Amino acid sequence: MPMIRFWLAALAVLSLAFAPVAQAQSQRRQLLEYPAIHHPAVGERGMVVSQNAVATEIGAGILRKGGNAVDAAIAVGFALAVTLPRAGNIGGDGFMLVHMARTGETVVIDFRSVAPAAARLDMFVDGKGEETPQASRGYRASAVPGTVAGLALAHKRYGRLPWKDVVMPAWRLADEGVVLTPDEAFVFSWARERMTESAAGQRTFYKPGGELYRAGEVLRQPDLAWSLKQIADHGADAFYKGEIARRLAADMKANKGLITLEDLAAYRPVVREPLVGTYRGYTVATTPPASSGGATLLQMLNTLESFDLKTLGGAGSSGALHVMAETMKMAYADRYRYLGDTDFVKVPLKGFTSKAYGAEQARRIDVNRARPAKALGAGDPWRHESPSTTHYSIADAAGNVVSTTYTLGADFGSGVMVEGTGFVLNNQMNNFSHEQSVEAAEEGRASPPNAMAPGKRMLSTMMPTLVFKDGKPWLVTGTPGGSTIIDTVLQVIVNVIDFDLNVAEATHQPRIFQAATDTLEVEPNFNPDTVAALRAKGHPVKAAETMGSAQSIMIDKGLFLGAADPRRPGALAVAP
Repeated sequence: MPMIRFWLAALAVLSLAFAPVAQAQSQRRQLLEYPAIHHPAVGERGMVVSQNAVATEIGAGILRKGGNAVDAAIAVGFALAVTLPRAGNIGGDGFMLVHMARTGETVVIDFRSVAPAAARLDMFVDGKGEETPQASRGYRASAVPGTVAGLALAHKRYGRLPWKDVVMPAWRLADEGVVLTPDEAFVFSWARERMTESAAGQRTFYKPGGELYRAGEVLRQPDLAWSLKQIADHGADAFYKGEIARRLAADMKANKGLITLEDLAAYRPVVREPLVGTYRGYTVATTPPASSGGATLLQMLNTLESFDLKTLGGAGSSGALHVMAETMKMAYADRYRYLGDTDFVKVPLKGFTSKAYGAEQARRIDVNRARPAKALGAGDPWRHESPSTTHYSIADAAGNVVSTTYTLGADFGSGVMVEGTGFVLNNQMNNFSHEQSVEAAEEGRASPPNAMAPGKRMLSTMMPTLVFKDGKPWLVTGTPGGSTIIDTVLQVIVNVIDFDLNVAEATHQPRIFQAATDTLEVEPNFNPDTVAALRAKGHPVKAAETMGSAQSIMIDKGLFLGAADPRRPGALAVAP
């Protein structure tokens, strides 16, 4: 591996820059030194990074067989449905961002789920206009799944290997069983109450009598293996028009759910143009609505361009974090007010991504003091308008890259496993703006952009993202994490561009989260001096849980550098 040896040697040479010149000239080096604490995995022919080691290995195996990045992404997506059932899925939805090197094409495959035709607002709110538990758990919480259709469309457009070759590795995992890690065994104890929503889920994830599986034991999923074999043999039609669809619709009907055979047959993923912006000379491509994340990310980057974050203190400093937090606060306010499914509502996307709007927002930030969220509020992007989810990143030797984020919503989604199929359904119906819709109706106002409608995609924070340098993919990134997704991706990008961190260092840096409120959340064990400095600037700081699980790849100097986020156990970066 001569290139890897070259890369390691280059790191050693770089470390000399930090030694006194006289010492470097007079004393021969005897110990190899490294300039960084955190190091990425290194490959010469591609990289696969996901939240689950088994799924990562399957993706790397597909690349070794001659598959491209899209083939590997499909195989990883199906494998995660077996190995990470709390988030990996065929009963959920997501977004895939694809760049094909030969043609230069970059597209978003939007396989976000949609509201069933029978869905009505009064099914999800009570007499006081407050959202009910039925929006989050049980049979009515599920929207029409999009994952299988999205992966099938990606394969049809860009795949190289036969469809069966990319689905069958997941079938073997489900049929033969997976050995549970301590984390994977633990999540079933956490999910016990949620999984009471269906008898099938209890039979699959628990032993007879409800006894828990232990770490080191094998979990077999024969019903899921059946579903995966149906999909391998008959493609997406098995899920949307075949026997899987019939079982899903029958289970829904028996339990007063909303998804019908007609809903399934009508589902279509959508190929969309990515949102594209720039940041300090780099090109950033990300997802358009119904992902709210992409537009919000580009707005944040445009705002931050007005500041030299290095001179404000550098990575992790209170000065840089303060400006980032204020930027996040304003952008989240805009997100809540303006964004929705562009197939149903008009959205000021050009305003969100306008450099002029970013500069205008930057002028509202006081670099010395936090402003209250109410004082900042939402801006007006229309004036600039011209007439636990999981993530994985993959790159192949030909320069094709894929960034995919997909989800069940909450961990284990709705808690409903469809009888006879082995997969858990999402709970995405709670991502519509139900309570705001009631308020608008009572006050005689127009419905909010994210109001529910049959066939409509609900707003999402998922935002797989690519950063291009000199016209070629340079950073492939994304993360799960619900509302923290946008801030997490922003921080990864800022860490590598503004602070010159390698992709592993950028991933391991402590994170903050700021929404359209006054409270600034920080990860556990955050530097107390930094917290004190942020409080002195007027930020009410709150210690929170870890944020996201960014799985990223940097492609630089002919090498593929993979960074698996340690925040969720089991993540792995592997070179083929």
